[in-house]
Amino acid sequence: MIEDSLGRVHAKFRLNFYRQIFKRFEQKEGALTAIETFCIEVIHALSLPTVNQFAEFLQISQANAAYKVGKLVEKGYINKIQSKKDKREFHLEVTEKFLNYYNISSDFVKTVAERIYKRFSKIDLEKLEEFLNIISEELIPEVVLEGAN
Repeated sequence: MIEDSLGRVHAKFRLNFYRQIFKRFEQKEGALTAIETFCIEVIHALSLPTVNQFAEFLQISQANAAYKVGKLVEKGYINKIQSKKDKREFHLEVTEKFLNYYNISSDFVKTVAERIYKRFSKIDLEKLEEFLNIISEELIPEVVLEGAN
């Protein structure tokens, strides 16, 4: 069934990511907690959100969002950039420190993509890409990544 197949693929990506994160950050000072990891992933995916947009997306209070952002700034994983349009507003930008950690996940995606290119025909690859785009753009309307800011 499709549900089982999607679940297995999703679980394998998540589990590989978690294993790599624990290996990399277990002993380091300033390591991210699990919740901080989730928060920074959301900030990165939303692409320069404001604190308010971050809070709204996660459906948490402004105060809770501000606390989480403060911890991530303190640990050096994000910067708060003042808006040029509205000086009261700050956008959240991931730092190089985060991008180095994030490469753990994107490297695995690249590895799997390389395996896909080797395994499937050009026609199958085109169809797979079409299906993935439809799933992302049409079938998961609850999560919008682009245009969040």
